[in-house]
Amino acid sequence: MAARYVVFFLVASLVMGSAHRYVWARLVRDAALPAPWARVATLALVFLFVVLMAGFVAFRFLPRSVSSPWMWTSYTWLGVLFFFVMALGLSDLARVVTLRVQAEGAGAIDDPERRQAVSRLFAGAAALLGLGASGAGMASALSAVSVKRVRVAIDRLAKSASGTRIVQLTDVHVGPTIGKGFIEDVVARVNALEPDVVAITGDLVDGSVAELAEHVAPLAKLRAKHGVFFVTGNHEYYSGVDDWIAHLGKLGVNVLRNERVRIGGAEGFDLAGIDDHSSSGYGGGHGSDLAKALEGRDEARACVLLAHQPRGIELAERLGVDLQLSGHTHGGQMFPWNFAVRLQQPFVAGLHRLARAQIYVSCGTGYWGPPMRVGAPAEITEIELVAATS
Repeated sequence: MAARYVVFFLVASLVMGSAHRYVWARLVRDAALPAPWARVATLALVFLFVVLMAGFVAFRFLPRSVSSPWMWTSYTWLGVLFFFVMALGLSDLARVVTLRVQAEGAGAIDDPERRQAVSRLFAGAAALLGLGASGAGMASALSAVSVKRVRVAIDRLAKSASGTRIVQLTDVHVGPTIGKGFIEDVVARVNALEPDVVAITGDLVDGSVAELAEHVAPLAKLRAKHGVFFVTGNHEYYSGVDDWIAHLGKLGVNVLRNERVRIGGAEGFDLAGIDDHSSSGYGGGHGSDLAKALEGRDEARACVLLAHQPRGIELAERLGVDLQLSGHTHGGQMFPWNFAVRLQQPFVAGLHRLARAQIYVSCGTGYWGPPMRVGAPAEITEIELVAATS
């Protein structure tokens, strides 16, 4: 484990170092900032690089009470850096096109002052775009989580169960920058909806039970007619999954591990839950097993599956699941990451239908890393199940 962390730290240092140098080259060197601003900007970028890399160490080795303020700074700068790099990349492309058009129309620009003016213009525009996107992203991530209502028609759902409401929470990521206050607010919003079922589809925490028990404690106040249910996400396996499974049980949260329960009695539906897709190599009885969860069930009943990652929907379709509720993707969290997520997952956000099965992928209730969301607002999802023939 220590060796893997060292490798991660070295790779992260290389990537982050390259990103900082790129920002310095475009915003300081090429823009030819006058003294003393060039030196101030250079020292600031060096300082922020050190803060960012030290944040990875602080998160792993220091208690949350000490690391949290540090991680707020580190993660916020990581988000700003990301948008600076994206904006500067667009700026470089625009500058190349502009210079090429000018060269073809009136010859190459040989005037050094004119070239510098063009560089400053594009660097300034990129800086404003990066800061604007970061500010908007923070405003979105730190505002109150809104309720998103989704209506799903299911062929096999009994008419008597039509109107059942499942409130889905996912990817809360209680950890360095999300704590008790956030959970208290989410719990109050969920309880105000008076749901029939609450489903938490993984990545609830980023840290150990010892560090975060007080911050997740408000989950014990969640109320739902048929209960509160949870399935593991990949981040639970980084955070002491067995301890969390035991602790959530003490809070009244039912952890579904490749198993199912009956919701609403004989005229209701089956609610199944599986371990996260990444858990197969963890050992200790962990591993996603949908066939086991569905074994022996009455196929005339509708089935709703809780699975952290969307990627298992094809198997769920073959095994007769009607609706899968997933998270994991964060909807991309910060545009244009949604395009990268699509390379790993079949769906990024929203409601989708296969041949028969449907899947809803939530953008997530919290955030991971930078406290920013651009193009993928956080959500508490109220899913109303309706009989397709009703």
